[in-house]
Amino acid sequence: MAHAPITGDPRFFAQSGPLALARVAEAVGGTLVGAVPGELMLVGVAPLQTARPDQVSFLDNKRYAGALASTTAGAVIMHPDMQKHLPPGTVGILTNEPYIGWARVASLFHPEKPANPGIHPSACVAPDAEIGEDCELGPMVVIGAGARIGPRCRIGAQTVIGPAVQIGADARIDCHVSVSHALLGDRVRLLPGVRVGQDGFGFAMGAQGFVNVPQLGRVVIEDDVDIGANTTIDRGSAQDTVIGAGTHIDNLVQIAHNVQIGRCCVIVAQVGISGSAILEDFVMLGGQAGVIGHARLGRRARIGAQAGVIADVEAGAEFVGSPAQNSWDFFRQLAYLRRATREQASRKPAGGTADKDEN
Repeated sequence: MAHAPITGDPRFFAQSGPLALARVAEAVGGTLVGAVPGELMLVGVAPLQTARPDQVSFLDNKRYAGALASTTAGAVIMHPDMQKHLPPGTVGILTNEPYIGWARVASLFHPEKPANPGIHPSACVAPDAEIGEDCELGPMVVIGAGARIGPRCRIGAQTVIGPAVQIGADARIDCHVSVSHALLGDRVRLLPGVRVGQDGFGFAMGAQGFVNVPQLGRVVIEDDVDIGANTTIDRGSAQDTVIGAGTHIDNLVQIAHNVQIGRCCVIVAQVGISGSAILEDFVMLGGQAGVIGHARLGRRARIGAQAGVIADVEAGAEFVGSPAQNSWDFFRQLAYLRRATREQASRKPAGGTADKDEN
């Protein structure tokens, strides 16, 4: 069944507005250019291709300059360099960071739903657990003995918070999450299916087989960390697994025991980080990249998608490939192989067959 596209469907997203153009520009921190109607009121956000005259859109990629030229949006958040493509009748909101401006405006029209204070009758809360003011605990939530939940937290249906776990203020814990052996900071977000604090993959190999090594560390997640759906974070074996403040982790990521992740790192889907690896601040890992145990990735290192990191990476370096290597070396080798292949092909005799022994 076909459905017309709707940005911010009111059945699923909270609504705010209408809002005056000046209020929207203030949220962006941008400068207004173009035809500005006296009291332009905006009711929401939408892509360039579908935005109406009472909606605001954005442009952050020159590839879509054509869509800007034909848009009917009332206002567009954009970089000053793109002003020449602004169509008549549309207001430009100029900023050097259009995508950040879009994020702020989208949040303005569609604010995060606040917690609906209360504990569902089916929730199971240990008598000595501490639940902060204005928390929302959904159906069949389990809160273990001695757990401490900060104020204004939202905990979704069938989530289990283990004994002695601590969660700071304003956390959003979605449905079907499990958290054990962990300390979480303020404003942490765990999307559905996240697993935090389970045993790490630790065992000793002996003559009679395997002996499991007790995992005696914790998981420490600092403030403002976002963790995507079905990501798993093992607790440490003898020290803590740590996720630094402001780090964003995508869906389906595996973080092993004792891993140390710095501040404001970005880890994309299906990444695997082996035990005791260290990521310094602002490291970025592309999708499906793998990091060997005990490797150190320096501050602001960037690792490409599907790269296999098998050694330390210096600060600020860009590595790609498997095994991963400096991107300059990788593409230089790739260019050499392509050139060698073309040269070999050009030396083939007519008909494309090699010389044969006539004997």
